[in-house]
Amino acid sequence: MSIPQQGGGPIERPEQLVEYIAAGEKPREAWRIGTEHEKFGYRHADLMPLPYEAAPGQPSVKAMLEGLQSRFGWTPVLEAGNIIGLERDGANVSLEPGGQLELSGAPLETIHQTCDEVNQHLAEVKTVADELGAGFIGLGAAPIWTQEQMPMMPKGRYRLMTDYMGRVGTLGTQMMYRTCTVQVNLDFASEADMVQKLRVALALQPVANALFANSPFLDGKPNGWKSWRAHIWQNLDAARTGMLPFVFEDGFGYEAWVDYVLDVPMYFVYRDGKYIDALGQSFRDFLQGKLPALPGEIPTLSDWADHLTTVFPEARVKKFIEMRGADGGPWRRLCALPALWVGLVYDQSALDAAWDLVKGWDAETREAWRRGAGLLALDAEVNGVKMRDLAREVLAISEAGLKARARTGSGGLVPDETHFLNALKESVETGKVPADELLGKYHGEWAGDLSRIYGEYSY
Repeated sequence: MSIPQQGGGPIERPEQLVEYIAAGEKPREAWRIGTEHEKFGYRHADLMPLPYEAAPGQPSVKAMLEGLQSRFGWTPVLEAGNIIGLERDGANVSLEPGGQLELSGAPLETIHQTCDEVNQHLAEVKTVADELGAGFIGLGAAPIWTQEQMPMMPKGRYRLMTDYMGRVGTLGTQMMYRTCTVQVNLDFASEADMVQKLRVALALQPVANALFANSPFLDGKPNGWKSWRAHIWQNLDAARTGMLPFVFEDGFGYEAWVDYVLDVPMYFVYRDGKYIDALGQSFRDFLQGKLPALPGEIPTLSDWADHLTTVFPEARVKKFIEMRGADGGPWRRLCALPALWVGLVYDQSALDAAWDLVKGWDAETREAWRRGAGLLALDAEVNGVKMRDLAREVLAISEAGLKARARTGSGGLVPDETHFLNALKESVETGKVPADELLGKYHGEWAGDLSRIYGEYSY
């Protein structure tokens, strides 16, 4: 979840909402890669989730943040006197509602750099965690812990969201407390470029979800889905989730995106370090000084930036595009997700090829792929097309895009970024994604003892 925005003057013209997003436009040479990933922390002693706070010397989320701060030079982010995040060199460490630890990486030029950043972060986390008696594991959903066993982090935003999620959809609080993702944030050059990239991003999120499906367990047993996390997102607040058919309509652009976000009910307004309850209220009313939570006030650009973070479709636009479809996973796949999307959308020939692949799909087809991916991963099939074959074609386009980029690594010894796709290519060749591997272990050598997942799959 995003750290609250600061600054920005009052919004005095509706056009400022569009201008805010358009300000994200960058020339190709300035395009960057921002990778985000979340992971679950737990206590070695009893394999239970880390509480926010514990006795001195005992593992906790707070002790993890303080350890990262003191050992590795991170600057703390506080809310109401509680440490709830860290900042360093353009990167952030933040907390999801159930204590999931998230790295929001700095904007970097290559996958080589972003993978170095991931490796450094996980090494730092492991150093502190080992000293505390804690571990971290990359999965799309908590495999054993119940909803009642999950802690709540001391963030005002999460208190509000927990109450609201209980009133809309059916699985919102599970999303907040018991899921993890890996995402990548990518740039656009113009409105037309944003439109093409967003359409490709939305249409192909199911392929990413299938390749990264890694949440087949819930409450200590198989849940029937390869990606339970995907199932959760399909049964959550419909006003702010989904595949957004309007994005594929003629005339879509910045203004249409702004209109969509304006119609999404608000969560909060952040003022003076506190979250003010604006649940279900309208940002359109806010623009007219008629927000019940703050009568007479008009919003600032930072309020708009905050509101943009409260829409959760499969891909979303802020001053960049977020790819949101993948489950959290093992170390080697954290670099594969940005590689997949950079290959698809940062080379024009690859982007055109990806659009040619999906432009004939209607909204029903896109939604069918979305639902099939969560349930069956690479075994899904829509209109006679197998997901495994679709994923193979998507990976070929991405690989071609990465080859065309030709961004070298290891001082020029590695010619491009294509090797970061190897884990995904292996999945297509074998037909097995991480969820299949986990289920095989569960029904095989683990003999139904799911606690063994912590010993074998932790970072």
